[in-house]
Amino acid sequence: MTTALPLAAPVAADAPPRDRFIAALERRPLIGRVPHFELVFFLTMEAFGRVHPSQRHYGQWDQMEEKERELHRRDMARLYIETAERYEHSAIFLHPNPGGVEETCKLIDHVREMSGNHYCLLLHGDATYSIPNGEQMVNFVYRLVDEPEKVLTDAARMVDNALATAERYAAHGGLDGFALCADYCFNTGPFLSPAQMSEFVTPFLARLTKGYRDMGFYVIKHTDGNINPIADQLVQTNPHAIHSLDPQGDVDIAEIKRQYGKQVCLIGNVSCAMLDTGTITDVEESTRYALRSGMPGGGYIFSTSNCIYTGMRLERYEAMLRVWREEGNYK
Repeated sequence: MTTALPLAAPVAADAPPRDRFIAALERRPLIGRVPHFELVFFLTMEAFGRVHPSQRHYGQWDQMEEKERELHRRDMARLYIETAERYEHSAIFLHPNPGGVEETCKLIDHVREMSGNHYCLLLHGDATYSIPNGEQMVNFVYRLVDEPEKVLTDAARMVDNALATAERYAAHGGLDGFALCADYCFNTGPFLSPAQMSEFVTPFLARLTKGYRDMGFYVIKHTDGNINPIADQLVQTNPHAIHSLDPQGDVDIAEIKRQYGKQVCLIGNVSCAMLDTGTITDVEESTRYALRSGMPGGGYIFSTSNCIYTGMRLERYEAMLRVWREEGNYK
């Protein structure tokens, strides 16, 4: 007979956003508002009059003197923090300058210096095969048939390299985790069959996730599209959370919650299609559905089904947040 674990005390409403975000990732109970996070908020020009760090022109970076680079790093850090403060994000997904781990650590240090441990800091960290672009698709398909062992060898090498890089971040400190942003799915389903996923992708995703977790990092697996045929495989790789539960790919957060809500935190499901082309009423309805379906029992982080991308109307995102602030609260 198994003994039930004691229930954890709920995390208080006034706890720092980072603590509440981590509690949701660990599926611990919360009091107060559901944590909120967007993988990217690109509308910084409209909101703050400054270009998002990932969209700045880096062609002159190598010609800058260190003084100019330092001014740029600090402005990036301030902009990330200002975005998180205004829109109540609990985590910040960083887009570093060129320069590898050393340069990225400088940005991490600036954000920590300016905000302390207020926010959960994340980087991209996927090293698994994703949907190839149009130029690479045919060659990739041929390789799966003609040289499957080479494909597997390359997959293992990519994971090895990512874990070696993560060890450097772990030694430096300040980083909380990785968002694994390799997209696997179209709106109609995964780019490989479930059987091919289980051979060429899932084992390597599982090893990557375990490696990150063993170093103390949190792991969020992101993929757009219809994950339904491979949702069980994604959950079995043991990430802390799955993002973005795309309704345009016929992913029903209520069904995913029913099947996997006791195993993994869920992030997302507010329809970007409604935010982009729907009415305010459509936005409100999609927001309410995500909250009603994701919140019960905890283990939910509120977000869109992709990100706040360039061209989206800021007023739609703000309408989504109004519903969240009014209705996305644990008692």
